[in-house]
Amino acid sequence: MPDAVKTDKILLEVNNIEVIYNHVILVLKGVSLNVPKGGITALLGGNGAGKTTTLKAISNLLKSERGEVTKGSITYRGKGVQHLVPSDLVKKGVVQVMEGRHCFEHLTVEENLLTGAYTRRAGRGDIDADLEMVYTYFPRLKERRKSQAGYTSGGEQQMVAIGRALMSRPETILLDEPSMGLAPQLVEEIFNIVKDLNEKEGATFLLAEQNTNAALRFANYGYILESGRVVMDGPADELRKNPDVKEFYLGMSEEGRKSFREVRSYRRRKRWLS
Repeated sequence: MPDAVKTDKILLEVNNIEVIYNHVILVLKGVSLNVPKGGITALLGGNGAGKTTTLKAISNLLKSERGEVTKGSITYRGKGVQHLVPSDLVKKGVVQVMEGRHCFEHLTVEENLLTGAYTRRAGRGDIDADLEMVYTYFPRLKERRKSQAGYTSGGEQQMVAIGRALMSRPETILLDEPSMGLAPQLVEEIFNIVKDLNEKEGATFLLAEQNTNAALRFANYGYILESGRVVMDGPADELRKNPDVKEFYLGMSEEGRKSFREVRSYRRRKRWLS
């Protein structure tokens, strides 16, 4: 367990899990990580590293894809959750924002947001107050609230997906690839909102992201996955300064910028495992 994380503050603990698809394909190989209360924890790595699979293992969405956790354990607030159905996990305060900005395209923006409160036993006044809270963080959604979600931009759909998650009043949000397909200025806007939600609303985030540079600027702690294994972890500031991370994930070396195409995979594996 990383020294920077105090055990008494851990909300979510993933301990040495393995995930297999179709009973034969080993995707995660002994992944362990901790998510402390009130923090932003980044799960980093390239496409196919296992980030989305890790989030789906936590949120119990693997079965729909013929995947299963075959070893290890997942606990939330000290209690095992890997056998819960996804809706029960939402009731415990853990909600996932899926990769790809999944919205109900035929519903309006506001109708999409209200579906997030479906699992709650709350009065209309509380739900309306939460809706206004979402609009405070995403004023663009208030402007587009009557628009059909399928006709909004990619950035607006990402905001809808996060806003819908907030409507369930989660304690912990599993946020999968929020920057995917977005222009740089929108990426910055989304990450700033995540930071505000963390600081002002106390929301805890586990953030899976390929955009290592952006994620490490906003996160407190990071884990780097390669081929289904955690190859490095540490405080975000330390990872940003690490020469291996700078070279292979931030596109920088001591000699300056270099293309990922110039980096040979065997050198990367050798360096991680040395």
